[in-house]
Amino acid sequence: MDFFHSQNQLSPKHQNNSNKKRLTHDQVRLLERTFTTTKKLEPELKVQLANQLGVPPRQIAIWYQNKRARWKTQSLELDYNTLHAKLEDALADRRRLEREVLQLQEELRRAQQMVFHLNQGPAQLPVNVSSNSSCDEGGSSSLHEEANGEVLQLEELYACLYGAGGSTWG
Repeated sequence: MDFFHSQNQLSPKHQNNSNKKRLTHDQVRLLERTFTTTKKLEPELKVQLANQLGVPPRQIAIWYQNKRARWKTQSLELDYNTLHAKLEDALADRRRLEREVLQLQEELRRAQQMVFHLNQGPAQLPVNVSSNSSCDEGGSSSLHEEANGEVLQLEELYACLYGAGGSTWG
């Protein structure tokens, strides 16, 4: 019979859990409202809430501890999502800038080839300046070999390459 009684007896810790009541929706709402203003539970507030809700102060303390842990996890998730979005934006900017660098390097290579050919060739170089960008407008110039017979003087070419309004030879 001792074996039977020892199996049916509950430990004091387990007995306390069976007497603990679950909080009602109204009680949880009040605790949630209190938590929004006070994340850290002070002893006076714990006793006040326990008396107001009719539950043991320890239950209020445990609820606050669990809520604080959940709140911290949610806060970390939000921070992670924000940082992840910023990282994605930064990576997109990096890819865009890398493409732009490649385009500018190609434009520089073409300009260097033109300067090299100018130093090797005659005083005039037949080129066509695209109509959508002009040296006078300060935009990027897309210089192509002669397409329709237009000729750009050497001085104008250097002015275009080294900035509109730059010094000319002469």
